[in-house]
Amino acid sequence: MTAGDMLFTIVTFAVLMVLVGIFAWKPVTAIMAKRQEKIENDLDYADNARQEAKELAEKRQAELKNSKADAVKIVTTAKENGEKQRQELVSAAKAEADTLKATAHKDIAQERQDALTNAKNDVADLSLAIAKKIIGKELDADTQKELIDRYIKDLGDANGSH
Repeated sequence: MTAGDMLFTIVTFAVLMVLVGIFAWKPVTAIMAKRQEKIENDLDYADNARQEAKELAEKRQAELKNSKADAVKIVTTAKENGEKQRQELVSAAKAEADTLKATAHKDIAQERQDALTNAKNDVADLSLAIAKKIIGKELDADTQKELIDRYIKDLGDANGSH
């Protein structure tokens, strides 16, 4: 290589460097700066998104704890309401049973009284028929009542109930 070739190569290299500096270096550095800015923005966005995700996860965790507490509260309230209803049903059933029992006792007492009245009437009719046959005559109402009452009293004394 000769001195002229070397000089030509150096000048060509210098011109090429100036042209590259003018036409290529500025656009390449601008593209690189834009790319660096985009990467920094993406990293900032990723950090912000990660921070938001972390906050959202903490918020959901707190809501989950509150939901669990609410669920426990709802279950407890439901149990208490169920127990109250059970007690009300038992009380109502007991009151109804007591009412039925009292009504049954009253009905039994009334039936007993009706049976005693019917028995008394039957005894009175039978006594009158026997008295008519024995005495052979009709009795007036007062005499008849007196005989019946005495007979019933004697029956009560004989049974030991009077």
